[in-house]
Amino acid sequence: MDVEVLGELLVREHGQSIVPSAGKPRQILALLALHAGRIVPVATLMEELWGDAVPRSSATTLQTYIMQLRRRISKALQTFPERSPKDFLATSFGGYRITVPAENCDWSKFRRAAAEGGIALAAGDPRSASTLLTEALALWRGPALIDVPVGRVLGLEIIHMEETRTQVLEERIEADMQLGYHAALLGELRTLIVRYPLNENMCAQLMIALCRSGSPWRALQEFRELRERLYRELGVEPSARLQRLHQAVLSGAPELDRWEAAVPALRPVY
Repeated sequence: MDVEVLGELLVREHGQSIVPSAGKPRQILALLALHAGRIVPVATLMEELWGDAVPRSSATTLQTYIMQLRRRISKALQTFPERSPKDFLATSFGGYRITVPAENCDWSKFRRAAAEGGIALAAGDPRSASTLLTEALALWRGPALIDVPVGRVLGLEIIHMEETRTQVLEERIEADMQLGYHAALLGELRTLIVRYPLNENMCAQLMIALCRSGSPWRALQEFRELRERLYRELGVEPSARLQRLHQAVLSGAPELDRWEAAVPALRPVY
């Protein structure tokens, strides 16, 4: 079984989709797919489907949705009679689990490549880091689970996924900056600032790239614009670290050539 959640939900067995069109079975499959190989408790599935308004018939209804998913798996297994839908969608210990090898799940592959890239970056190997982090980001086909109805549980999961994606992007840019690609990064960073207007790490990266490309005045302008956005939207000043970067740009401090945007590496996840 192949599972893809970094964009539209795609779950295929021998090339045949088992993704249902109905919303709630789709939610169940998405949540199980995100936790492929691990048990998702019944209570978690019910919270995703109904929130605080769990109906009295919830247990029976949930079992019906699971049966619908198993029927779709069974249809995909028609030419493989030796295998059962329960081999893929199992009931165990008060919950359900989809059995999928990590290498068949794009979310697992993303986390592994991202963690390895972060380790390479922390170890002072920006070239390997850039390659690994680029491979991780290339697995994304759009916003996570863009075609799935989202309840409370999936909503939190998607926030985590998108924040992780942003952090990996920051790490990849940091790796490319360490490789000296400052001028080549300017267009991408300007686009990202429009998409993430309050992201201080990306603003810092853009300021450093501008300084190293010979345009410190533009770096100062970026700081002023971020400061205005932060005050207008949140009523706060830029962080102390960004203000120190601003002072370094003003004074033309030589440490700008060694300044890093302080993007923390992801911990390994296997």
